[in-house]
Amino acid sequence: MLAVGPNGAGKTNLLESLHVGTQGFSPRTRSDAELIRFGETTARIRLEGRRGQTSVRIGVGLSTTEGKRAELDGARLRAAEQLRGETPTLVFTPDRLAIVKAGPATRRAYFDRSLGRLLPARSQLPADYAAALAQRNAALKLGDRSTIAPWTAQLAVLGGALVEARVGLLDLLGGPFGEAATQLGLPEARLEYEGEPATEADLEARLERDLERGSTGAGPHLHDILIVSVSRDLRSFGSQGEQRTAVLALLLAEASLLADRRNDPPLLLLDDVLSELDPQRRRVLLEQVAGRGQTLITATTADALPGEPAQLLDVSPGAVVAR
Repeated sequence: MLAVGPNGAGKTNLLESLHVGTQGFSPRTRSDAELIRFGETTARIRLEGRRGQTSVRIGVGLSTTEGKRAELDGARLRAAEQLRGETPTLVFTPDRLAIVKAGPATRRAYFDRSLGRLLPARSQLPADYAAALAQRNAALKLGDRSTIAPWTAQLAVLGGALVEARVGLLDLLGGPFGEAATQLGLPEARLEYEGEPATEADLEARLERDLERGSTGAGPHLHDILIVSVSRDLRSFGSQGEQRTAVLALLLAEASLLADRRNDPPLLLLDDVLSELDPQRRRVLLEQVAGRGQTLITATTADALPGEPAQLLDVSPGAVVAR
């Protein structure tokens, strides 16, 4: 599906509404108020579709005075974010280049979200580790050694499990990522985990330094994931086109794995993805998403897509019309 229209027509708003409706949150902001039309106090998203032979109805209500409300097939959900477990969606927006370009924290957050989607049994590990880290750091600031010790032990256990899960995730993603990147013209692309788990002995050995700093100076909260082509770290030595290609390859790799594991291809939302791809890479991308489930691509003109979309949508302020 291709949505076209001039800049400012509302194409990204359409894509964002689909993300909120299927995931319960925006890929752009965590403030619900920013999703509501200026001058209004409420907004609502309603989606209808099919999952295999089963119909699906989703509703998400937004308010400036209350929390989000979400319904799935008429049943109220405890939290809107529960939708992400029901309707897998992956999104590319231009600011997703930060996965490659930004610092380690951005990559850790991205791959920890992927961990939740691809290895749901381990999805709670990042949050559990972050909670234990916060408790140990609070104890370090107070300087109470008797309080620090139990959190040191727990942090070592959770940190080891988190590193193991992240490395397992990269092993899972590595093959599909390399294949997608090669097809998109990025040679010998791979993912490398940078960091070792901090054992309880490691944390105890640096306790005096951690007390001085008031924070824990070792563990997976400081690790990085390198995105490499041949021998180049693309964060430092990749062109913007190569960085964009790497992010697309990550998305396609995860989409392929989700489709295999769930027998339910994710919805792909690709915002302004074609603007900096050459014609060959555009054709490869189209081949990659064809037959993979439903994909929505936005562009300013229909000729940006090297082929005929299954459906063409004209977007103008306040209206979406199927051509």
